[in-house]
Amino acid sequence: MTKTPETLRWIGDERGQLVLIDQTRLPVELHELVCGDVETVWEAIKSLRVRGAPAIGIAAAYGVVIGLQTKEAYESEAGLFARLEEVTAYLAASRPTAVNLFWALDRMKARAEYLRGKAPPLEIHQALLVEAQVIHEEDRRMCHAIGRYGAALLADNSGVLTHCNAGGLATAEYGTALSAFFTAQDQGKTLHVFVDETRPLLQGARLTAWELAQRGIKATLICDSMAAQVMREGKVQAVMVGADRIAANGDTANKIGTYSVACLAAAHGIPFYVAAPTSTFDLSIQSGDQIPIEERDGIEITHGFGRQTAPEGIDVYNPAFDVTPARLIKAIVTERGVIEPVSEQRIREVVGDSMD
Repeated sequence: MTKTPETLRWIGDERGQLVLIDQTRLPVELHELVCGDVETVWEAIKSLRVRGAPAIGIAAAYGVVIGLQTKEAYESEAGLFARLEEVTAYLAASRPTAVNLFWALDRMKARAEYLRGKAPPLEIHQALLVEAQVIHEEDRRMCHAIGRYGAALLADNSGVLTHCNAGGLATAEYGTALSAFFTAQDQGKTLHVFVDETRPLLQGARLTAWELAQRGIKATLICDSMAAQVMREGKVQAVMVGADRIAANGDTANKIGTYSVACLAAAHGIPFYVAAPTSTFDLSIQSGDQIPIEERDGIEITHGFGRQTAPEGIDVYNPAFDVTPARLIKAIVTERGVIEPVSEQRIREVVGDSMD
């Protein structure tokens, strides 16, 4: 078993740098990108060099620290807070769906506001680095807790299907859905994981399959369109995926294709689980109808990975996410426990109104 390299790490003090795995280069090349300015962090989030809701939130928190490495931010308190507003607004524009991005930025702003008038700009900047590191460490602990709860739902010698990537590459460590698989392995369980390739950017093929191979977990890669057949053949006893935003009623946004998998699981009587930290819940949104869905460039479909596979000028629709209705979700696994049944009342019991 090989330990997966750290997805993100910080080097130095408040004037340091963020180093992250460039996930667009996997699985062929393990390359680390050094982010020395906020523009590089923004581009890394936008272009999916760093991806997965928790990892995006962590990267954004460190991006705030990097963005404050300016002369203006150190000259006065007013200069620091003006720059803070500029940086957080800029990073918030990188991707619209992953709620952890906005949660992390709001948390960084709240920490700075608490210190307004109590500390000079340098000390506020230093405190924001500490806050980003706390967010990073909290996510690591949350992932392991999710893994413990999730592993309990998976039977030994069973088949599990997953979609997209909800592993260590999407978080601080271990992941959300994949954390359940890794924890089950730690407990001595044997799983056979079926990995959807996850069109059009192949996060399942490039990232999830790579992580499972690193850990020595038995995995079989399938095309997205093969999931129904694999289920019909009785090879899958559970489905577990991650999430990018969860509404108050339990409707869940995740990578495009997740809704299809949930419908297939329901048709075959297979439990469909979502694994996500409480920071992924957005209780200000009543249902999935209110979740903004990012639409990406059609070139990802017509010229996937540089090769043209569609005629010039064809119209393309490329939503990056879809929404799975709560009624199709057996349970949501969080670091605070398992939410079952998936209802607003049960969500608020576990997540708490403080998330609103």
